[in-house]
Amino acid sequence: MNGRRPSLFTPALIGGAAAGLLSAIPFLNCLCCLWIIGGAALAAFLWAKDSPVPLTSGDGALVGAFAGLTAAVIDSLVSIPFAAMNAALFRRVFERLAEYTSEMPAGWEQWFNRGVGPFSIAWFFVGLVITAVIFAVLGTLGGVIGIALFGKRRPPAAFPPPQPPLPPPGA
Repeated sequence: MNGRRPSLFTPALIGGAAAGLLSAIPFLNCLCCLWIIGGAALAAFLWAKDSPVPLTSGDGALVGAFAGLTAAVIDSLVSIPFAAMNAALFRRVFERLAEYTSEMPAGWEQWFNRGVGPFSIAWFFVGLVITAVIFAVLGTLGGVIGIALFGKRRPPAAFPPPQPPLPPPGA
């Protein structure tokens, strides 16, 4: 390479895809924030590994934000088939909670009796935008952490040569 940075999109796609897949799978998505930070750190590692020049924390933030945006898209698409299963899980959780508390809001059962309903493009995009903002912020954090951990360091500045000792006074 000629001292230029390689493209950041391939590492961002790899790190974002890994984070998005892990964030969308039920029960693994409990660690969603950790997956996004880890996927962005992976993207920073892959980018720093291929870069002939040292990368800054700003570079890590950039690749992390792109990894977070990629993760948001992957997460939203992969979560579609799991929507019915997640709704059934939440219904069971709220039914168990209702057995132990009398302070549930009035009519809460109707939320789940309606079921998941048909897929709505509008709600999909609203969820995608919200997820993209949150994942981009977490990805930025992960990218900065990744560059701090895995980035190449600049060589230390060369020390000036030592000065010869001064002759004694009066000599």
